[in-house]
Amino acid sequence: MVTPESHTRTNDMLRRIQGEFLEMPGLQLTVAQASRLWGCESGACAQLLASLVEVNFLFQTGRGTFIRVERLPPSRPNAETADDGRTAS
Repeated sequence: MVTPESHTRTNDMLRRIQGEFLEMPGLQLTVAQASRLWGCESGACAQLLASLVEVNFLFQTGRGTFIRVERLPPSRPNAETADDGRTAS
């Protein structure tokens, strides 16, 4: 049963995990590593990480590590660049 307290703890852990990945670009963790880092039971940690994969904050590699999804800012046309990408003269 989900209680308001457990919901709050879950949200706090999700924010903490997101914060760690934002503060350390390139951070890559397995479930076991993340579980030790955050003092979280392995199954619960796996669920937290999976929920961050679902919202496209994290990506799970083929090796089982979780990494932050990097987003590039939308590109805007540059006034000095022609439509085909060449520099205008």
